[in-house]
Amino acid sequence: MERMTIGDFAREAGLTPKALRLYDEMGLIVPADVDAVSGYRYYGDDQLERARLVSRLRLVGMPLARIHRVADLPRESAAAEVASYWRQVEADTRTRRARVHAFVAEMRAKETHMSGISTQRCEVASRLEQGHRTEQRDATHAGERLWVVADGMGTGGHAAAVALAAFLATELEGEPLGALDAAVARAQRAVESLHGGLVTSTTLTAAWLLDDRLAVAHIGDSRACVLRDGELIRLTSDHTEVQSLIDEGSLTEEEARSDPRRNLLNRALAEEGPGEADVFVVPVRDGDRIVLTTDGVHAVLEPERLHALLGSGTPQESVDAVAAAVEEAGAPDNYSVVVADLA
Repeated sequence: MERMTIGDFAREAGLTPKALRLYDEMGLIVPADVDAVSGYRYYGDDQLERARLVSRLRLVGMPLARIHRVADLPRESAAAEVASYWRQVEADTRTRRARVHAFVAEMRAKETHMSGISTQRCEVASRLEQGHRTEQRDATHAGERLWVVADGMGTGGHAAAVALAAFLATELEGEPLGALDAAVARAQRAVESLHGGLVTSTTLTAAWLLDDRLAVAHIGDSRACVLRDGELIRLTSDHTEVQSLIDEGSLTEEEARSDPRRNLLNRALAEEGPGEADVFVVPVRDGDRIVLTTDGVHAVLEPERLHALLGSGTPQESVDAVAAAVEEAGAPDNYSVVVADLA
């Protein structure tokens, strides 16, 4: 048996040292040896198969208690247990889908217009920068009442710009959620048209001001936030595999912070579709500051740092300060930021 450090073992297994320490405490993956003086953990290469199984089961969302059972089973029995688990997940999903559709239809039927407060005037500023990438794949729109950021990925080149142009092709009007759904559908079709064997996709996050409401469409890991009374509040949730597991309680925040898959998207506007966004409406009020960023900003700047940069000054001063901080941190990616003050 070859002895491996916790760092080497974590890399080979597709886990993290933090996750391995947690699994040791649970008795799920126990080190082969622990240094009596330093407490440093060592693992054997014969433990890799079990560790890789745990890693894969965590990625599909299986709870740790059930993983503990599966990992101790013979291979054929373990496969049957995983298949049974997933059949139940799919059955639960079908049941919840029907309930959600009925609930959404009921809530939309009861929706009433909320009369406006004085949020008609907005001061808006934005920055769109290339960073250290060889080309610009982000795109932004900073209108009077509609703000959008998009972050393109893959080998297709300009998915973000194409998606944004399609999203803006028709003026938004009518029922907000339906209008945003239609705009996202146009953007999805535009990305699908970028055929030719190119792998391409883009995030898209849009905020549309409607008097005392903000209608949001969101897909991917760009973000929309509101700064209110000194607090920076996230309006969107990242569409990554790891975030989904956190949201359902299948992965801990500690595991996620250093998980190598934390930036892998499971929803985006992509050639293979379907590209369905989260759409929702939140109340806003005078004095709110709306902030949209691509991950070239929030993946580089810690939340506390970003909060401090956005907490004072005019919108233009804030976006300039954010851009300067990203550049100071190395600007490894394209980055976009839009700031709108409601007055």
